[in-house]
Amino acid sequence: MRVGSATDGRVPISVAERSLSAGPYEWIALVSIALAALVADQVTKVIVVRSLELGESVSVLGPLTINHVRNSGIAFGLFSTWAGTVTILTAAAVLWMVFYFARAGARHPILPIALGLLIGGSAGNLVDRVRLGHVTDFLDLTYWPAFNLADTFIVTGVGILMVALVAAERKPRVHGPRPSRGGG
Repeated sequence: MRVGSATDGRVPISVAERSLSAGPYEWIALVSIALAALVADQVTKVIVVRSLELGESVSVLGPLTINHVRNSGIAFGLFSTWAGTVTILTAAAVLWMVFYFARAGARHPILPIALGLLIGGSAGNLVDRVRLGHVTDFLDLTYWPAFNLADTFIVTGVGILMVALVAAERKPRVHGPRPSRGGG
């Protein structure tokens, strides 16, 4: 961002010289990642529903089991009696992320990846809520409530955003001569 005046000194410049709006490459990245997450989520849920009866589980490796369960709420089954409200809020969150991306998609190179995972995962669970009235969960680590790929994509997207925000806030180290420790 350039702040100051034009070369002739008469016209102030106080806006970013490059647009932060998402361009074609950012949109391609976002849509590709969101669609891949949505498809992976939906395909795995179809496989679980067709292969296992509700409540049936299969041990995979160590604490990981594939356990076919339904969740009408959000994380950990919270708000299960508010399915309609959860659906509306999820749809609103997806729309907000798309509008935010349209305005700020070029702000950071990691944004299409993080928001692509968030949008794809949110859309995967939203499709289930609208179509079935519940979300199919199946990844069970025994010590943690069951979840699905959409949940994994959402958590990963949030994690990427948090790391990017923390990295952006770090002050760069200044390298230069060390001050002498006066002695004398």
